[in-house]
Amino acid sequence: MKAHHYNTRLEWTGNTGNGTKNYASYTRDYDISAKGKSVIKGSSDPAFRGDSSRYNPEEMLLASLSSCHMLWYLHLCSEAGVIVVSYTDEAYGEMEETANGSGRFTKVILRPSVVVEDESMKEKADELHKKANEMCFIANSCNFPVYHESQSRV
Repeated sequence: MKAHHYNTRLEWTGNTGNGTKNYASYTRDYDISAKGKSVIKGSSDPAFRGDSSRYNPEEMLLASLSSCHMLWYLHLCSEAGVIVVSYTDEAYGEMEETANGSGRFTKVILRPSVVVEDESMKEKADELHKKANEMCFIANSCNFPVYHESQSRV
């Protein structure tokens, strides 16, 4: 089995001077970076005091699922002789919040809209979404343990 490794850096940028003195004393803003790449400005969902102009983790989860599916789909189409000339997706996710404030996604629906070069390619193009879903690394990872390697400093 071949292993791939990824590294990102997350930096909370929401200390307004009082740290987390109370729930309203800080913003939920953060920056995500990876070596040699543009910074992604993140925050929590506005329902959780986040900045609506920044991406929230829930949107990034949807974008990860959507883009992974698309990349596999385009790969499979290229191998099958299906020429895709346009691809968009309007992904939808539904999350439920529990009484204690935690929550989970209950479903995600990807809604790809694909344009192929020729009518003869349409049936195969439709079929390949199932295979792309089976191959997507992110979709295959949605039920997984999350481990923590914490570090605290004063």
